[in-house]
Amino acid sequence: MKQQKSYFILVLILGALSTISPFSVDMYLPAFPAIAKSLSTSISKVQLSLTSYLIGIAIGQLFYGPLLDKFGRKKPLYIGLWIYVAASIGCSFTGSVESLILMRFLQAVGGCVGMVAAQALVRDIFPVTKIAQAFALLTLVIAVSPMIAPTLGGYITAHFHWHWLFIILAIICSLIIFACKWQLPDGADPDDSISLKPKAVAFKYIGVLHNKKYLTYILVGGIAGAAPFAYIAGSSDVFINIYGLSVTEYGWLFAFLSVAMIGATQLNHILLNYFSNRNIVITALCYQLIIGFVMILGVWTNALNVYILIGLMFIFLTGHGLSVPNSAAISLAPFDKDAGSAAAMMGFMRMAIGGIVSALVSLFHNGTAIPMVLLMASCILIAGLVLLFYLYSTGELKFILKRKDQ
Repeated sequence: MKQQKSYFILVLILGALSTISPFSVDMYLPAFPAIAKSLSTSISKVQLSLTSYLIGIAIGQLFYGPLLDKFGRKKPLYIGLWIYVAASIGCSFTGSVESLILMRFLQAVGGCVGMVAAQALVRDIFPVTKIAQAFALLTLVIAVSPMIAPTLGGYITAHFHWHWLFIILAIICSLIIFACKWQLPDGADPDDSISLKPKAVAFKYIGVLHNKKYLTYILVGGIAGAAPFAYIAGSSDVFINIYGLSVTEYGWLFAFLSVAMIGATQLNHILLNYFSNRNIVITALCYQLIIGFVMILGVWTNALNVYILIGLMFIFLTGHGLSVPNSAAISLAPFDKDAGSAAAMMGFMRMAIGGIVSALVSLFHNGTAIPMVLLMASCILIAGLVLLFYLYSTGELKFILKRKDQ
């Protein structure tokens, strides 16, 4: 490790930074009806606060990349997190849905710095051989969020008031800030040569995208990582309205399927002792594609009952815990100087592709599970084709076929 800090504490703090935004999304979902009633508005308008949050995450990440490279990791990190705290308090005292939408946007712009900074700091702190393991643990922490956040949010909403959701988020973020000051290393030194002019920033992102390996693996990780977005967008309709599960049963199902991604991240630690990041990604995409095809065929022919579909989805989602952290590790490995910008672009790409896939699930909704499983499989197919083209163009494919043990 580049700096002598406890591995566990470092990963815990970086994981907490990474999960600020996901936790902020999942925790207030159960409160939509209560918020709509309290603000005398419709749930559809309250849902716009989620849309504004996702937009804020996507845009904010692009701004933080250059800031983290120019001023070092800590200053932009603290500024962003304190913006998040202030916006969270603003959300709790809002009196209209319009102000809630605005505050949620500001909350996302502030909080998303945690995602970008955490990824850049992984590149700064850990040696290249340990990056994938660190990313796997970050993925684990993020994967735990949908198991804890909605339950916690429902309890707070039922027993207190929805305003307390945002007060608690502000308190959690404040504790994370103090943890960063207490134990988190500074990471890369500030680089005064970096310009923050729009043209210079644009060229900075264009520069990192010129790295063919980086571009390939952020596309592979982003497209393959969008498959769970299709599942999240379509699963409630599929399992509640089509397969007849109750809301409570669906909640348990959501938690169960999250275990697939959590378990895979732990398995990744073991696999990295024997296989390369690249080969783990290839293997995960291959078996996900097979499972995806089986789900499409089974749903199309009505051959799957709910239990078989759940089992197939469980196996499918384990691929997320294998392909995403290893793709991220390969993507960021070439960067020392511009790791912040590279991490920001990677985060933006994931959010943008995930948003598109979520929208497509709604666009193609036809009262069956076909749109969900078709888009899940399509994400893996496209990601696999992108990787296949890269491996062929660089000659790595021929090497893999000759040396299967690599």
